[in-house]
Amino acid sequence: MRKKINMLREFSIPMIAGVIAALFWANLDPAGYQHFNRDPFLGGLNFHFITNELFMVFFFGIAAVEITQSCLPGGDINPPRKAVNPLLATMGGVLAPILVYFTLNRCIGSADFVNGWAIPTATDIALAWLTARLVFGNNHPVIAYLLLLAIADDAIGLAIIAIFYPDPAFPVQPLWLLLTVAGMTAGYLLRRCRFRNYWPYIILGGVPSWMGLHSAHLHPALALVFIVPFLPHSMKETKHLFEEDPDDFSTLARFESEWKIVVDFGLFMFGLANAGVQLTAIGTVTWLVFFSLLGGKTIGIFVMGCLGEKLGFALPDGMNYRDLLIAGIIAGIGFTVALFVAGEAFVDPAIQGTAKMGAMLSILAALLAVVLARILRIKKVG
Repeated sequence: MRKKINMLREFSIPMIAGVIAALFWANLDPAGYQHFNRDPFLGGLNFHFITNELFMVFFFGIAAVEITQSCLPGGDINPPRKAVNPLLATMGGVLAPILVYFTLNRCIGSADFVNGWAIPTATDIALAWLTARLVFGNNHPVIAYLLLLAIADDAIGLAIIAIFYPDPAFPVQPLWLLLTVAGMTAGYLLRRCRFRNYWPYIILGGVPSWMGLHSAHLHPALALVFIVPFLPHSMKETKHLFEEDPDDFSTLARFESEWKIVVDFGLFMFGLANAGVQLTAIGTVTWLVFFSLLGGKTIGIFVMGCLGEKLGFALPDGMNYRDLLIAGIIAGIGFTVALFVAGEAFVDPAIQGTAKMGAMLSILAALLAVVLARILRIKKVG
């Protein structure tokens, strides 16, 4: 049973099942799907809010765990010099898709579509990880490189939402961010007092952080990102990103171990809440998003990764330019966070639907990566 559960998690089956369910429901009964997603579901909160504003807190909390562990001695980005090349590639993977989007929109789009420029900045962490393992094997250095890049540009994507996509009806109220600072202070004090249970950190730190972001009219999905680094952790990291260490019993490791399975299966909710677009919803924005993800990510990551190498910030040992090219293509899988951003970028349901279709079609980047890896004779490691 455990092997079957791990297989479902490894191949992102829950999220894919949620996407398929949403597509069928939205196309067979669009009114019913919208009522389910937007009408009060639990305690006056609708399903979309519960998923995107509450559940996604833990999704990005797990991402914060990985970054925190990677910064420890022995981690993938320690010493910091090791992180320079993937972070330069991240910059390329954010800026180039934006440039491609604006260029294409100027040629074939309209002013109504300008607001979608941030959608192709995102990379789907789970699907990128799965595709990279299929292409490179389990132990290739490109895995950690790509995951760091994906986590970083997703964080940038959420920051873009907070800064560039505020609700006009609810302007940003920065004073409320003092609550988030209070949550971080609580996390710091709990650590100083050597609390080993993660629940006080979640309740006394995470809740004020969430309330501060929400009340400031910024997206609260980042609430735990500010708290997770305060969780007590081991002094040294011996594993790569998303690899669990069975000998690590620290508070940070327990939080990841106990919540990662919830997040992995909870992504069914995310797919169900965000992927319900009609299959006829293909238009100009679909292609703007799709080609900006595929072309922009590939070009930006490859060029900036090569530039980092020339500047003296080397690619990880065992990773070459062919690997970097394939990593750029894989990063073009926008999906999860691209759907998330599309929901914030456009108010018009028709435009939003076509943008989401572009985000979902970006899954084709996985197929392209597999085929090109065969042509380039990429060898698996482990």
